[in-house]
Amino acid sequence: MRFLSPDTRPEAAAVQLDLLRQASVGRRAAMARGLSATMIELSRRALRANMPSATEGEVMDRWVALNYGEQLARRLRAYLATQAR
Repeated sequence: MRFLSPDTRPEAAAVQLDLLRQASVGRRAAMARGLSATMIELSRRALRANMPSATEGEVMDRWVALNYGEQLARRLRAYLATQAR
């Protein structure tokens, strides 16, 4: 059995897959949401670390541009500018 992590023993991988197969749809969805939230937070932390002098808004702007594209980031900037007035 091939598993994503090379440091996971095949026996452990089999148990993990069995537990995933037995989990309800709701449980699997919750796990996916949790993993997504973790990855989003880690990517934002990495940007903060690479942009130490940036404001939180600048970091979030960069995050949106990287994850959703520059066009959407520009539209979001424009929208936020109208809300700040």
